[in-house]
Amino acid sequence: MKAIDSDQIIQNLQKICDKYQEVVLYLLQGKGAFIPPSLVNEDKNRLMFTSVSEQFWRNPEKFMQINIDYYEKFHELVSHSITRFSGKQTDPIVIPSGKDKRFKDAAWQENIFFDFVKQFYLLSSEWLQKNIDQYELDLETKRYLEFTTRQFIDAFAPSNSIFYNPEVLRESLETGWQNIVQGLDNLLSDIKKSDDILDIPTTDKSAFQFGKNIAATKGKIVYQNELMQLICYAPKVQTYKIPLLIIPPWINKYYILDLSTHNSMVSFLVENNFQVFMVSWKNPDQKLSHKNFEDYLQEGVLEACHYITSLGFKKINAAGYCIGGTLLATAIAYMKANALDYINSVSFFTTLLDFANPGEVDIFINETSISAIEAEMKLKGYFDGRYLSNSFSLLRANDLVWSFFINNYLLGKTPMPFDLLYWNADHTNLPATMHSYYLRNMYLNNLLRIPNAIQMLGSAIDLSKIDCNSFFLAANDDHIAPWRAVYESAKLLNGNKKFVLTSSGHVAGVINPPATSKYNYRIQEDLPAASEEWLKNSIEFKGSWWIPWKNWLIDNSEELTSSIPYQDIDFIELAPGMYVQQNCL
Repeated sequence: MKAIDSDQIIQNLQKICDKYQEVVLYLLQGKGAFIPPSLVNEDKNRLMFTSVSEQFWRNPEKFMQINIDYYEKFHELVSHSITRFSGKQTDPIVIPSGKDKRFKDAAWQENIFFDFVKQFYLLSSEWLQKNIDQYELDLETKRYLEFTTRQFIDAFAPSNSIFYNPEVLRESLETGWQNIVQGLDNLLSDIKKSDDILDIPTTDKSAFQFGKNIAATKGKIVYQNELMQLICYAPKVQTYKIPLLIIPPWINKYYILDLSTHNSMVSFLVENNFQVFMVSWKNPDQKLSHKNFEDYLQEGVLEACHYITSLGFKKINAAGYCIGGTLLATAIAYMKANALDYINSVSFFTTLLDFANPGEVDIFINETSISAIEAEMKLKGYFDGRYLSNSFSLLRANDLVWSFFINNYLLGKTPMPFDLLYWNADHTNLPATMHSYYLRNMYLNNLLRIPNAIQMLGSAIDLSKIDCNSFFLAANDDHIAPWRAVYESAKLLNGNKKFVLTSSGHVAGVINPPATSKYNYRIQEDLPAASEEWLKNSIEFKGSWWIPWKNWLIDNSEELTSSIPYQDIDFIELAPGMYVQQNCL
């Protein structure tokens, strides 16, 4: 270990004291909060606390055994630590999950003190969660309590502390606390830039440049309106006769499907002779607050289809990701109601059409939360993309919040370049009118699944009228569109359907190129009534789901033919275009 000058240590400690006071001052001014305002509900907190307290004092014996078990395990832990201190080895009382990355440093196992701290935290977390399970509350309140409890448990993990994280403590001693000085500098800089919501950097944004090493597949912006730009990608000499139109989600940027060259779905499709078109949504400001779900249908899907058919294509294969798939299904049902025969086949990636079981996102879907969101949107005219991003990050706080808190503010480091996290941090706003409609009619009231329960552009929407070939992709660990909910959504459509279940989550499960094939997938041709039966009879395959999807697309794209005269097509600008480069306000 390099010797550190004592004067330098004293100077660093003084800097830490000064910078800490500055951080506290900003926090007292309401800046740099972790949690979006729409998630903080004082009335619900008060009612929840009252109900929990009443239940405990009315029936304390109900919680007695849990507390006795906790007390006994704590004594076992103390005995375990004393035994280790005497030089003997003994099995731990509790061990972290294999997926828990917080305790990967060897000192958490090898050092008796840190091992005790780790096990005490895990025991206490388990005790708290078991206590929460005992309370009898309505479903909405119970989920809210579980969510807030999980945030509390994650926040107070010893890994988030300077003195209880061995890696941070080791770095502090080796650098004379320079890492904490740098970390506080990072924190102050982020608070000043983030205003009311702390936007913790998760990647080195300077490492990416649009059109160079991200969103770099060659193409042209061939059409645009107030809500979107349409990208036509440069084709191979021959392409399949039926082109592919992709409708990405507008809660994020389209280039999740065109990241770096090695993991770009668009590049993969182009290389396999598909003529690809992609919608690039505008990042809306207050001027677009009036835009509603119907506008997204008209300007995002119908106008894109009209342009593509104007090039001479008779049919279109369409694909939608997440909310883009929800819009696409709505649009196809509208087309069916109006005898618009555009769509040949449709693919849905982690898309909900039946919102009965929206997974962990359900914590945000209730009258109180939606009303709070609507109040915020009324002031701005849009829903701030930072709030949405932070809300989703809190569902995986250890991976998407606290790991970067440690890296940036305790270790004083800069996050590494990572294209997927660059995309995840590229927030997009949502028009107030559209977002309110979507939350209430799709999530809260689940009307899309009911035939003729909603109308779009004057036509009743009935998903059962969709009878073209369809491909559904779900992800096993998806917390935004749970795979069983995607399965129930697939059952709402008619026609020949193919259902594929991939490993991992909402994003990593989708972006799984064949070159890496990090995750496997499962297929079973029939769609029985129960998702469990499908899972039981499905067959697992190694590699990327892109391969069976490509083969399915080929079967639905007719023969290879000469590509369109791409060089002669009029265009507005080269891809990726200006819409995707508009940041949140």
